[in-house]
Amino acid sequence: MPNRAAPIGVWSPAALSAFLSAVLWPALSLGQGDVAQTPAAQQEIITQPVAQPLSAIDWLSDDRLPPDPRLLTPGAPLAGPLPLAEPPVSNTVVTPDVTVTPLDSAGLDAVGLLPASVTGLPLSLWQGSRTLDLVTLIDQPARMGLPAMQALLYTLLLAEADAPLDAGRDSRLLQARIDALMRLGAVEPAQALLERAGPETPALFGRWFDATLLTGAEDTACAALMRAPHLSPSYGAQVFCTARRGNWADAMLTLDTARALEAMPETEGDLLARFMDPELFEDLPLPRAPVRPSPLVFRLYEALGEPLPTAPLPRAFAVADLRDTAGWRAQIEAAERLASSGALAANRLLGIYSERKPAASGGVWDRVAAVQRFDEAIRSGDPEAVAASLPRVWSAMQTADLGVAFASLYSPALLRLALNGQAGDLAYGIALLGPDYEAAAQAEGDAHPDMAFVTALAQGQVDRMAAADPVQAAILQGFTAGGAPAEMAALLSERRLGEAILRTIQMIQRAAQGDTGGLADGIATLRAVGLEDTARRAALQLILMDHRG
Repeated sequence: MPNRAAPIGVWSPAALSAFLSAVLWPALSLGQGDVAQTPAAQQEIITQPVAQPLSAIDWLSDDRLPPDPRLLTPGAPLAGPLPLAEPPVSNTVVTPDVTVTPLDSAGLDAVGLLPASVTGLPLSLWQGSRTLDLVTLIDQPARMGLPAMQALLYTLLLAEADAPLDAGRDSRLLQARIDALMRLGAVEPAQALLERAGPETPALFGRWFDATLLTGAEDTACAALMRAPHLSPSYGAQVFCTARRGNWADAMLTLDTARALEAMPETEGDLLARFMDPELFEDLPLPRAPVRPSPLVFRLYEALGEPLPTAPLPRAFAVADLRDTAGWRAQIEAAERLASSGALAANRLLGIYSERKPAASGGVWDRVAAVQRFDEAIRSGDPEAVAASLPRVWSAMQTADLGVAFASLYSPALLRLALNGQAGDLAYGIALLGPDYEAAAQAEGDAHPDMAFVTALAQGQVDRMAAADPVQAAILQGFTAGGAPAEMAALLSERRLGEAILRTIQMIQRAAQGDTGGLADGIATLRAVGLEDTARRAALQLILMDHRG
């Protein structure tokens, strides 16, 4: 059985590297196996990525890097004397006209975890767009269901890129990217992005504080808050952190003052009072939990012995259930919820599935049993056992929107077994959803004539693609288009690449919900900017995962 990853509360560079390499692989294979030659001007829009794994990102692996000085006490003097100025070399001085932009005015919007050498996206990704337009696109509710588009969105949200030309000091684009990561449940990358930027403003610190409460790293945030109290996002955070640092008298004074001024939500104040003096309220019930608790309120209920279920809460709260303090069922449900949005690596999901044998049946336990039975069959190398268990486990994983995660785990092993009949057709379809879809099509495509369209699609052989339904027709139209549609071409010509990709993601995600009106244009745009691999993956997923309806 695979090993479990480190507890979620222990955030490390290795854990983030594993997330980036396992979750983002579909979106980071740019320009692979082009179906048609793109014009030279369009090819320059996106550079080819280097064949370097995400785990090789410098700042994730270099233990020699010093801690970010922005998280230390502000105002510390520079160490050592300033270097001596050079003697003048001219008797005259000519002062040129220059435009001065403070380094900190828009620098935070440029912060990312993935350098351009990894994403293949240019540093000018956002520059031609207005900040408000980008924030509006990013803030729109994410349409779930198409892993290729989710992976591409993660790449955009985590990419290093220059800030828009109109970016100010308020870091609105960075805040929008962090909020989108939190909505998807990618709390750990959001926390790492904030730590990379340096949470030096109340807006960024508040988001960092919320993220650490969910990952169990709140002691780090509280220590920073005690050094810089002006960053406190609320009285509640100040009281909580003061108490966590052992200064109970100051914490109680702040709490009493905030409640007297009615500057704190009533439920939060009641919970903090119980948190600091539980014996005083020993025989009293806890206040009723709000429908949408803050991460602080959520952690206070947990600290008081009545943890809230995460299922009805936003996806980010599911991260808290990955800790060892949660029961196995809660961990499984949280892992499935996060894996379905691409926020959890498939191998980590399998590790949680494999911890022990289910002691019950029905619902999630049937899925766990199906995965364990299939995993044992794969490990045994018995084709008959694999063929017998494959239909049930595939149906179970499809029901949980985990088909692509399953394919990423097992498609190579399924191809090696060379199954026959219906099991063979199913195994081939699963292989086309995996990372080596093109190799699978080349090796096994001729044995599956009924799947000729997806075989040709996987290999980029447009001339062999004969559409059999409206979805396939739209996909074919996108792959035979001469370039991006006029609207997208205009955005690209104005250096608004990131905005064009965000709009394209929305068009293709709508196709996964049954609206295929923009599907052809979306695929054509992806190919025009060099995202050939992503275009193929999206098309294969639309057909093989049956997202329509």
